[in-house]
Formats: sequence, structure tokens, C-alpha cells
Amino acid sequence: MPTWVNQSGVLPVLNGRLCMVTSSSGKRWVFPKGLIDPGHTAGQAALTEAWEEAGLVGTLDQEPAGNYVYEKLGTPHHVLVYVMRVIEARDTWPERGLREREWLTIDDALDRVEEPGLRELIRRVFRAGHPDRITLVTA
Repeated sequence: MPTWVNQSGVLPVLNGRLCMVTSSSGKRWVFPKGLIDPGHTAGQAALTEAWEEAGLVGTLDQEPAGNYVYEKLGTPHHVLVYVMRVIEARDTWPERGLREREWLTIDDALDRVEEPGLRELIRRVFRAGHPDRITLVTA
């Protein structure tokens, strides 16, 4: 039995904002993420989670932006995170009845993130370009 759970997720970007969704319990705001199913790559799993949890269609950066670890039910979860360039945000999606979706500035998203490792990853990947927008750090 593995000592941790492998997951992948996305930081969805559209028009200079990040998309967050409510957790399945509706108590927290999170980024789309989930298990990497056997036979799938981390990137494929990340795109699937973005669609199922937030109704987002897009492309991933070629390389992951980074990773973080959090604990759930006493088990560490390792999450590989990609930046997703959103092409389309559909009005209906598989978990629409379970989750809310919201587009946020970087500061507002950081205020909602509970996992310290994810917060640091977001700070490394994005920098404030304008108070109401985010800019990707490319170098």
C-alpha cells in the first residue's frame, strides 16, 4: 500500500484571473484536482478534473508548475499542479450541482487557499501585474 496518494490538479487562468471551485462539501474553495487513474498521465487527470469539477476546457503548460503535499484523513496527498490556459468555461458540467465556480484575482485566490504549500506555489508561479489581474512569471 502506498504511503501517500498521488493527485494532479490545475490552476486555471482566463482573462487574467484564476478559477476556484467549492469543495464537494461546499465548505472550502479549492482548485480542481483529483486522483491519477491507472493508465492516465497526470496531465490527462488534471484536464479531466478541470472539466468535471469546474466545466473548464483548455490546454496545460507542457511542464507542471510544481507540487505540494497536504494531509487528508491522516494520509498525505501529493499533488502535481499544472497551469491551465482556459479556452472555454461552459455553463453546464458534470459536478455543477455539487460545486460553485468563481473567477478571482490572485490576492483573492490566495486568501481562500488553505494549504500553505499550494499558497507558496501560487506565489512562485504568478506575480501581481495589476491589482485586478494576474501575470504569469515566464522566467
